[in-house]
Amino acid sequence: MADPSTYRPAAGEIPTSPGVYRFLDPEGRVIYVGKAKNLRARLSNYFQDLAALHPRTQRMVTTACAVEWTVVATEVESLALEYSWIKEFHPRFNVMYKDDKSYPYLMVSLNEEFPRAQVVRGARKRGARYFGPYVQAWSIRDTLDQLLRVFPIRSCSAGVFQRAKAAGRPCLLGYIDKCSAPCVGRVSALDHRALAEDLCSFLAGRTGPYLREVESQMRAAAGALDFEKAARLRDDAAALRKVIERNAVVLPDATDADVFGLVRDELTAAVQVFHVRGGRIRGQRGWVIDTPDDATDSELVERLIQQVYADLLDPGDTGAPESSSAGAAAAPSGPVSGPTTSVGVGRAPACPAPRARREDEPTPRRAEAAATSVDDVAHASTTAVPREVLVPVLPDDAPAVRAWLAGLRGAAVDLRVPARGDKAALMETVRKNAEEALRLHKTRRAGDLTQRSAALDELAEALDMPEAPLRIECYDISHTQGTHQVGSMVVFEDGAPRKSDYRRFIIRGEDGGGATDDTAAMSEVLTRRFKRLLAEQGRGAAGLSATEAAEQVEDAEGVAVVSGPIDPETGRAKRFSYAPGLVVVDGGLPQVGAARAVLDELGIDTPIVGLAKRLEEIWIPGEEFPVILPRTSPALYLLQHLRDESHRFAITHHRAKRSAGMTRSALDGVPGLGPARQAALLKAFGSVKRLRAASVERIAEVKGIGPALAAAIHEHLGDGGETAG
Repeated sequence: MADPSTYRPAAGEIPTSPGVYRFLDPEGRVIYVGKAKNLRARLSNYFQDLAALHPRTQRMVTTACAVEWTVVATEVESLALEYSWIKEFHPRFNVMYKDDKSYPYLMVSLNEEFPRAQVVRGARKRGARYFGPYVQAWSIRDTLDQLLRVFPIRSCSAGVFQRAKAAGRPCLLGYIDKCSAPCVGRVSALDHRALAEDLCSFLAGRTGPYLREVESQMRAAAGALDFEKAARLRDDAAALRKVIERNAVVLPDATDADVFGLVRDELTAAVQVFHVRGGRIRGQRGWVIDTPDDATDSELVERLIQQVYADLLDPGDTGAPESSSAGAAAAPSGPVSGPTTSVGVGRAPACPAPRARREDEPTPRRAEAAATSVDDVAHASTTAVPREVLVPVLPDDAPAVRAWLAGLRGAAVDLRVPARGDKAALMETVRKNAEEALRLHKTRRAGDLTQRSAALDELAEALDMPEAPLRIECYDISHTQGTHQVGSMVVFEDGAPRKSDYRRFIIRGEDGGGATDDTAAMSEVLTRRFKRLLAEQGRGAAGLSATEAAEQVEDAEGVAVVSGPIDPETGRAKRFSYAPGLVVVDGGLPQVGAARAVLDELGIDTPIVGLAKRLEEIWIPGEEFPVILPRTSPALYLLQHLRDESHRFAITHHRAKRSAGMTRSALDGVPGLGPARQAALLKAFGSVKRLRAASVERIAEVKGIGPALAAAIHEHLGDGGETAG
C-alpha cells in the first residue's frame, strides 16, 4: 500500500487550467482517469486525510504511486480526452458499460460496387449504412425478407456472387424476384445502387412515399387489366405495411430522440436506451454494470453518454472517397495522451452535409416527391446523435456534455430531463425495461457467481492451496501423427474465460521440425511462456539476470523482449506479464511431470495439475495417486470447461495450419519464389502445366523473374519443356 504523500505533486506544479489526469500503479498501469475544470483544485481533493475519503477513493490513491495530467483548452476537449484514455487503458477504478448482448444490425454495404444487405453483429465497417440495433435477430431477418420484395438488392456473400457471375446463372433469390441479379447483368450497377439507396431511405424513416408509389402502380396495373402484376404489387404493399406497423408511433410530434432509463441498487445498475426516430422506436440497447460505491446517478449518466456517442461512425458515409474541399470538416486525429505538458486536443467532427447527387445518377423516383406526412421525410440514423437526448438525471457538467454532443451532431442538441407529457411517459416505459433487465441479470448472475465462487473455493481446498486461484491457465497440444504441431494457452479469470489473453504456439522442436512427443511439446510451450513472463517482469530465470533472460526471448517479429510489464509504446500490459495462480495441463502424470520440471528449472513456484480425460482424474506432481472429485462437483465442471476450451482452441489452430499445408503449390519448393512471383507466373502462363512446358528463356520474360531463378524453376518442375530458338 502506497502513501499518497510520497507522490503528491507540489501545489505550484499543478496548473489551474482544465485538463485530464490519470493515476498509475507501481507497474505503470493506468488505474483511474478523470477530468477537471481546475486541475489544481481537483487533484488536491485526492491528497487530503485518508479518513475523509470515500473507501473506494482510498483504495485508488493507496494503490497508485504516481499521477500525471494533460492540460487542454476547454472542458469539451477534456471530455473527449477523458473517454479516449478510458477506452485505451481500461482503468480498473473507472466505470465502463458493457452490452449485455451483441445486438444485430441491418447493414447496407454502400462501399461496394453492388451494395449488399445483411444482418451483422460486432464491429462496424466504414462506408456502410447501419440500421438498428434490434433486440431479436429473427425480427430483423423477417423484416429484410419482406423488404427484398420491394427493394430487390443483393444479399448474397461475395463467394456466391462471384460463382453466379462466373456461371452466368443467378441464385435462387434471383429466380423468385428477391434479388435483381446484378451478378448476371439483369440490372446495371447504377440502377442497383439506386435500389440500395431507396432501401436506406425507407429504413431511415421515409416510408410514406414508397408505400404510395407501390399502391399507385397497383391501381394502374389493375386499370390496365394486368391483374397478375397488380396482385404482386398488392403483396409488396402488404409487406411494406407489415414492416411499418411493427414500429408503433410513441411520440406524436415526429421526434428524433434517444431516451435513457436508469435503475440501480447498492451493487448494480441497469440502463436501457430507446432510439426514437420520427416518433417511432427504431432500436433498443441495454447495459448492466457493477457500480462503484460512490458513483452518483449523474456520473453514471455522463459516462454512459460518453460511451454511447464517442465511437459513432459517420452515418452518412457512403464509401465514396473524400474530396479535398472537405478538409475543414475532416475528423482530426484522436486526442493524444502525454505527460504533464500541454497537449492540443482536436474537436469532435461535425455532422457532414447532405450528400449531393452525382451527375451520372438516375433522376429521383416518384417516391422522392414533396413530403406530406411524418413518414415522408428521412430521420437521423440510430447510430447518430439525435436532436434530443432525454435522460433521467442531468450530468454534473451538463453544459460541457451538451456542447460536446452538439459538436458531434453539427447542430444544437437538447439534453434534458422530461417532466411531463408523452416523453415523460415514454421515459417511464424505458425505466421499466431497465428494471426488468436488472431483475433478470441478478437472477442469472446469482447462480453464475455462486457457482463460480464455489468452484474456485472447492478447487483450492482439493488442491490444498492457500487461496482460490483467480487466474488459471490451461495448456493443450494438437497434431496429426506428429505433423503441424501446435499448442494452446487459454486463461480463466474469476472462473470465466478471458479470451483476450488466449495464446497459440507453433511447436518448433530442437531441429525445427517439431517435438518428438507430447511431453517434449508441452515442455517447449511452457518454457517459452514462462521465460516470456520472467523477461517481461524484469526477472531472470535460475542463474540468469533479467537482461540475459530477456535477450533469450524473442517476440513474433524476432525482436528481443524488453523487460518490464508495460509496453512503452502503447502503455498497456504486455501479453505474458501476468502470472497464473494455477497451471492446468491436458494429460496425466507424464505431462504433469514435464510441466513441473520446466517450472522448477525456471525457478517458478506456481501450482500445477493435470486433468486426465478417461476418468477425469486430477494429477498432482509428486503424488502417487490422483485426486478424484465427485462427478457433480463445481470444481470438476470448471476444470472440464477449461480443458475443453483449451482443446477447442488448439484443434482450431491445428486444422487451420493443416489446411494451409494441404493447399500447397508445386512452386512452393523453389528457393526465392514467393507468393507475388508465383502469382505473376500463373497469370502469364495460366497453369503449372503450361509453365512446365515453357523454356527457361520464356520463363525469364515474366516480370520479376531473372535468368537464374528461371533456370531454378525449370529444373524444379522437371526437364521436357520446349526447346529454345
